Formats: sequence, C-alpha cells, structure tokens
Amino acid sequence: MFKWRLIWEHFKQMNPYIAFGTILFLAGMVVGGTNPTFKAFLDEQLKGLGQLANMIDNSRNPTLTMIIFIFLNNAIKSILVMYLGALFGILPFFFLVVNGMLIGYLLKTSAELHGGGFVAELVIKGLLPHGILEIPAIIIACAYGMRFGVLVLKAGGSILFARSKQEKSGRELESFVVRTVPVMVILTITLLIAAVIESTITTWLLTM
Repeated sequence: MFKWRLIWEHFKQMNPYIAFGTILFLAGMVVGGTNPTFKAFLDEQLKGLGQLANMIDNSRNPTLTMIIFIFLNNAIKSILVMYLGALFGILPFFFLVVNGMLIGYLLKTSAELHGGGFVAELVIKGLLPHGILEIPAIIIACAYGMRFGVLVLKAGGSILFARSKQEKSGRELESFVVRTVPVMVILTITLLIAAVIESTITTWLLTM
C-alpha cells in the first residue's frame, strides 16, 4: 500500500483529474475576480474568515491555535472532498471553484483598495510560502474526489446496464479506495507543514 513506486504510478494516472482540478481552481479565481454576481456570497465568506482570525488572535497562544485550526480545517475538508466525492464528484467540483473564487475576489478587492504593487507583495509574502504546498494538496484531494465519483458512476452503470462488467468495475473501485489511503497520509502531512509555514513564516513576512 505504501510502496512509493506504486503510489507514483497511480499518481501519474491521476494527471488528467489533477489538470482538470487546476483548471477549475483557476476558473474560480477568474470568476471571483471579475464577476460581481457573487459579491455578497464572497463578502460573507471573508467576513466569517475575519471573525475566525480575530478569535485566533485573542487566544492564549495565537500561533499554536492558528497552526491547529488551519491544519484541522484543511485536513478535514480535504479528506471529506476525497471520500464524499463518491457522491458523483459534486462536492470537490464546487469546493475547488469556491476556493478559487475566494482567492480571486480577495486579490481583486486588494488591488482596488491598495493597488497592484500591494497585490504582488500579498501574493509573494502572504500566499506563496504556504500556498505552494497547500493549494496543490487541496487540488489533488479534489482530483481524487472527482475520480471517486466517476468510478462510482461507472460501477452503478455496470450494475444497471452492463452486468458483465460489474466485477471489473468493482475491482477498479476497490483498488482506487486502497490507493487513496497513502495519498491521504501524504496530503495530511503536507497540509500540516503548510499550516506551520502559514502560521509562522507567512505571518512574519506580512508584518515586515
């Protein structure tokens, strides 16, 4: 299960889904940054994040609280989108789009308030240090969720319309679920590292 060669080979098979997930995330950024239709929804999301940030700042140990909160939030959501993707891949699809929209809207709002130079600094100092790990990890988790949904649809279709392929679809689905276990462990470790970076290095850079 945890043989690196097998994990890497399976990872390469996931490339189309990872590419599609990346496109969804980038499309979400474009929509969030250009379409005012979702302004009220995105403002509400950012307001909620702001309230959480205030709670963390007022805690007894803000850095440790931030690490724990960010890690648990991202890890739990990533695991959920991986496995609840079995419901036809709907959850990871929307999760990627909405997260992309939030980042796109935040960058657009920052540009309007402070100018392009501030946005460039925000990306370099406030997004890249941890985002270079966190964003790919989330995209990969969603890619696995979408693949899970496709396999469930195929298995369901074979039961209803092609019983001769039922056994093959079942084996394919079982093999995929087994392969998600080491991937889940790797993503969890990656998100822990990203949470530590975001709570320490990113925070320090933004105060410079």
